[in-house]
Amino acid sequence: MFDRDARTEKPTPRRRQQAREKGSVARSQDLNSAVLLLGAAMTLTCFGGQIVQGLGGILKRLLLAAGQADLSANGARDLMTFQVLETGKVIMPFLLTLMLIGFLVNVTQVGFKVSWKAAEPQWSRLNPISGFSRFVSVRALVELAKSLLKLLVVGLVLYFALVSASLETPWLFYLPHERVIPEMGRLLDDIFRSAAFALLVIGLLDFFYQRFDHEKSIMMTKDEVKDEAKQQEGDPKIKGKIRELMIRSTLKRMMKNVPQADVIITNPTHIAVAIKYDRGEHSAPIVVAKGARKVAEHIKEIAAENGVPIVENKPLARALFKSVDIGMEIPVELYKAVAEVLAYVYRIKNKFIGVA
Repeated sequence: MFDRDARTEKPTPRRRQQAREKGSVARSQDLNSAVLLLGAAMTLTCFGGQIVQGLGGILKRLLLAAGQADLSANGARDLMTFQVLETGKVIMPFLLTLMLIGFLVNVTQVGFKVSWKAAEPQWSRLNPISGFSRFVSVRALVELAKSLLKLLVVGLVLYFALVSASLETPWLFYLPHERVIPEMGRLLDDIFRSAAFALLVIGLLDFFYQRFDHEKSIMMTKDEVKDEAKQQEGDPKIKGKIRELMIRSTLKRMMKNVPQADVIITNPTHIAVAIKYDRGEHSAPIVVAKGARKVAEHIKEIAAENGVPIVENKPLARALFKSVDIGMEIPVELYKAVAEVLAYVYRIKNKFIGVA
C-alpha cells in the first residue's frame, strides 16, 4: 500500500536552501578535530623550535629581573601585562595558523554561510522528555558506536606508537644531553601524528556518513514536492482561472474589431477569419479577428448583425487561420487570393479599389 508520508523523493534545491538557512548541513565534527590535530602537529614541527626559544627567553629575562622587579600594585600589573604581550607574540603564529585551518576545513565541508537561525536559542531542547528521547534515539546509538570506535582505533594506534617509541627510549641515555630533548620531541611528535592520522581516517568516514545522513533527513514526500511546486509556480487551478479570464478578455477585444472588418472568410462552419484593408494605415490587409468552432460562429453572428460580407473559401480560410496572428498583415503568398476576395466584396458594395 502506498504510504503518503514516506520520504522517497530527492530534496529539491529549495529544500536544500531552507535546510542550509536553518544551519542543517552535512558537517563532520570529527573531521574538524582530526584536521586541527594534524595541523597542530605540523605547525609545531615548523614553529616549535621558535616557540620554545621565545618562551625560554621570556622566562630567562623574568628570572634575571626578579631581584630588581617593582612588586608594587602598579609594577606587578605592568610586569604581568608585559609578560602576557610577549607570550602572545611568541605563540600568536601558532594560534593564527590553527584558526585558519579550522576556518578552511569548515568552509571546505559546507561552504561559507552564516546561519543566524542556527544561533537562535531553542527552548524546546530544555524539555526533559524530548531530551530523554534524544538519548535513546537511533542517532544517539550511532554516535555512541562512533565514539567507541574512535576510542578503540585511536587507543590501538597510540599503543603501537608507544611500543615503537619505547624501543628507542633506551638509546636516549647514550646521547649527548643537548640532543636528548630534541629526540624526545621527535618521539612525541611521531606519537601525536599517528593519533592525528588515525582520527583523520575516522573523520573522513564520518564526513561521508554525515552527508548520507543529511541527504536522508531532507528527503521529501510526494505531497511535499507537489506543495512546493504549487508555491513556486502557483496553484494550477488559479493559473487556469487567470488563463481563462485572459482568453475572455482577448476574445472581447477581438469581437469589437469584427464590425470594422471588410470581409469574413469562412471554412464555412469551423473557421472564420475577419480581414480589414486600410491603405492609409497598412500596406497590406490585416487579420483583425479569427476563431474556430463556437468563436467562428460568434464572429459570423456579429458580422451578420453589422452587415459585414461573409465569403466561403476553405483553402484561404485555413491558410489565414494557421499562418497569420491577429493584428498581423497577411503574407505575400496570400496577397492574390485575398485581393480577389476583396475585389469581389467591393464590387458587391459598389466600391472600387485598385488592386495590383
